[in-house]
Amino acid sequence: MHGNSPKTLRQDLLAQRKQFVASARYDAARAALFSGLAEFLAESEAQIRSVALYCPIQSEIDVRPTLLDWADQSPERILCLPFARPDKHLDFYAWHRDDILIPSQHGVPEPDPNNFLRPQVIPDCILIPCVGWSQSSDVISTSAINHYWRLGYGGGYFDRTLAQLRKTKPDLICIGLGFDWQKLNDAQWQAQTHDEPLDGMLTESGLLG
Repeated sequence: MHGNSPKTLRQDLLAQRKQFVASARYDAARAALFSGLAEFLAESEAQIRSVALYCPIQSEIDVRPTLLDWADQSPERILCLPFARPDKHLDFYAWHRDDILIPSQHGVPEPDPNNFLRPQVIPDCILIPCVGWSQSSDVISTSAINHYWRLGYGGGYFDRTLAQLRKTKPDLICIGLGFDWQKLNDAQWQAQTHDEPLDGMLTESGLLG
């Protein structure tokens, strides 16, 4: 059972993720998620030329190899990493595999915003790792519209960034990354009014959305 507070819930989920990564089930789940990610990128070729990814921390799944393979297939494809601003928004800067990164105040490797060789990028797609995730549905006429929500570390960086970017780039695609066991029910956690929805959720079972 999870505690009632989001802080306790995050702590429990992070401990479970660390155990899951060390378990016999992890390799197969990771391979399935990689396969789903590659399939999503191939199917979205016309819409996606730039992808924002992340440097994994606290046992997050490392999708850099899959994204580097994708970028190597065309010089027009761009990868970028987030840089956390003091106002708790994120900027994204172009990233190459051999770039030197700088640890943030939270210990997250970040690009150097003063590197003139790596310009700022507004990505077509943002991949966001989830501590937990949930699903909600709205019924419109006779159709159910599903929404997917991310439980992160509690800083609100992605929510603020997505709210801003979606005003200037309405076709931005935001995909959460996680595993099936991380799905939360309403008794465990519910998205708040300031939470920005995901456009899809990718797990080892495939892309939801």
